[in-house]
Amino acid sequence: MQAFGSGAMTNSIGDITQSKAILAIGTNTTEQHPVLSLQIKKAVRQYGAQLIVADPRRIELTDFAVLHLQHKAGTDLALLNGLAYIILQENLYDADFITERTENFELWQAAVETYPPEHTSAITGVPVENIVQAARIYGSNHPASIFYAMGITQHTVGHQNVLAVANLAMLTGNMGVSGGGVNPLRGQNNVQGACDMGGLPNVYPGYQSVADEAIRGKFTAYHGTDQPPAKAGLTITEMMTAAHDGRVRAMYIMGENPAMSDPNSKHIHECLEKLEFLVVQDIFLNETTEFADVVLPAAAFAEKDGTFTNTERRVQMVRKAFDPPGEARSDWQILSELAQRLGAKGFAYTSASEIMDEIAEVTPIYGGIQFARLEGDGLQWPCPTPEHSGTPILHVGKFSRGLGHFSPVHHQEAVEMPDTEYPYMLTTGRILQHWHTGTMTRRVSGLSIIAPEERVEINPGDAEKLGIADGDWIRIVSRRGSVKARAHVFDRPRPGLVFMTFHFAEALGNILTNNVVDPVSKIPEYKVCAVKIEKAEEG
Repeated sequence: MQAFGSGAMTNSIGDITQSKAILAIGTNTTEQHPVLSLQIKKAVRQYGAQLIVADPRRIELTDFAVLHLQHKAGTDLALLNGLAYIILQENLYDADFITERTENFELWQAAVETYPPEHTSAITGVPVENIVQAARIYGSNHPASIFYAMGITQHTVGHQNVLAVANLAMLTGNMGVSGGGVNPLRGQNNVQGACDMGGLPNVYPGYQSVADEAIRGKFTAYHGTDQPPAKAGLTITEMMTAAHDGRVRAMYIMGENPAMSDPNSKHIHECLEKLEFLVVQDIFLNETTEFADVVLPAAAFAEKDGTFTNTERRVQMVRKAFDPPGEARSDWQILSELAQRLGAKGFAYTSASEIMDEIAEVTPIYGGIQFARLEGDGLQWPCPTPEHSGTPILHVGKFSRGLGHFSPVHHQEAVEMPDTEYPYMLTTGRILQHWHTGTMTRRVSGLSIIAPEERVEINPGDAEKLGIADGDWIRIVSRRGSVKARAHVFDRPRPGLVFMTFHFAEALGNILTNNVVDPVSKIPEYKVCAVKIEKAEEG
């Protein structure tokens, strides 16, 4: 948003095969976005795209790459600046694009000139020759695309990491073209849609700022209400802190299991315990419902009509295939009845289609989207009018904000680095077989046969030093708690790094993670914290 005027995936899944070079950084694409990853594999196998993977682990995607940059966890920004340095030095940048379509280039350039290859290598642990090779591949092949996910954002410098990605794409003129762009991959099928609909503390639907008086006036007039507050609300992490401090006394949680998914889980449990009233609305009971005063049963995706907006901004219809079980209802039906019982006006909806019509009236980027137009492949926003066919590629000819903005950003260490007491770095993520806190996937018997328990990935060299064999029980300890699980001695993580998921309540990685946050995005630093490892008794 800061660099381009929009925070969404700039390009479409269908044009990945037109990329001549692809940089995948902070994304375990084959395991977390397996359908989209097929297009990346196709681009490599059938069309000769050169794939660079930057990841502290040797993930499956590296099998398709010409180059794996196995950098130290938490050094993404230095690596990105180091690539930009070489592109500048070797005149691989797009001078015309920079002159015509961007601003603040000189200030940014001065910052990047402090990241020569030797310095970048010292920070990241990536050999100089690999940094140079990666820069030449990305800088010399046009169009080139960048894909990233939570390996970039879940740091205390996540906001700056994203700006560094944007800088690199603008430097090479890879914006507004098929096969190019900056493509953040959403964590599941409607994350983009939830953000689009105002599921953020600082915007109304369509990213309309709560601080804009004209925007507030528009919504006030439409809904016939008093004008809402002009300041942003709280993020999830801030809400939990406020609950702990008594500033938030009640909470309503939908389709989320923060008792497992939020960092520093013991602290989150204390926060939930301190609430005076908690409502949880979900399709299954989970670890968070144990803290709830009221649990409202919601309908699953196949039990209701509505839309999903996927990672490429494509709005697609979902149709009811089954009746919800028991007293379960669609989320909108539950919320509408609750609002009406509280005396609110404007909630007398009769269908999901009617709600979509309201969205179109108040949300310019969805202005031309109605159910009748979503038959078939759906529509990609912006789609401002009923005659508009949708927008496959953003920022063609002009950025949403006018000129693209270069932002000088610098490497900063993670808040918690390894030391003599906690000598290893922990990073967390997901595996192919399970999703998030396992509320759904751990109910699938086949998946539980394939991946029945937590397996902590540890580098063979580290395991040998600690006297740990594959399958041994180990204890992983951070400053916030400890977890017991089996070791998976594997050469995926670089030396000094261990990897865990947060799928298993009985061995929950988020007991260990740090709840410090990025000061701008307020996203916690899930991807790096210091731990020690001990052998444990069996069972």
